[in-house]
Amino acid sequence: MKLAGKRRMREFISRAVLCGATFMALMLSNARAAELVMFEQAGCAWCEAFDREIAPIYGKTEEGLRAPLRRVDIAQPLPADLAFIETERLAPLFVLIDRGHEIGRIRGYPGEDHFWGLLGVLMKKLDAPVTGGERA
Repeated sequence: MKLAGKRRMREFISRAVLCGATFMALMLSNARAAELVMFEQAGCAWCEAFDREIAPIYGKTEEGLRAPLRRVDIAQPLPADLAFIETERLAPLFVLIDRGHEIGRIRGYPGEDHFWGLLGVLMKKLDAPVTGGERA
């Protein structure tokens, strides 16, 4: 009986360690995944237009699933994990990032049709092969 109990305990601990390692791997991979960072500010009419026209559907699109939207208030200090981004005092500003590097940016909100076209260009850059630390 004691031997069976010890075996179960080892299996439990092994599974717990495996689950913990899997969780950490997923967290680290998500932390380094592509994101579309939106720099915004309160009262910005163009930010509000984006919120009406794009924000409700963005997360359901191929682009949104691949590069989730992350919002940053330009009136607040820049989060430490985004320190590599050169900020501007422009809102909205959309910066596509991947693995700690800026892929490209869209300055302002050019309207629904133009936004999707410009984002498509950035997404193609995301797919470009990396050569010597830079995307081709």
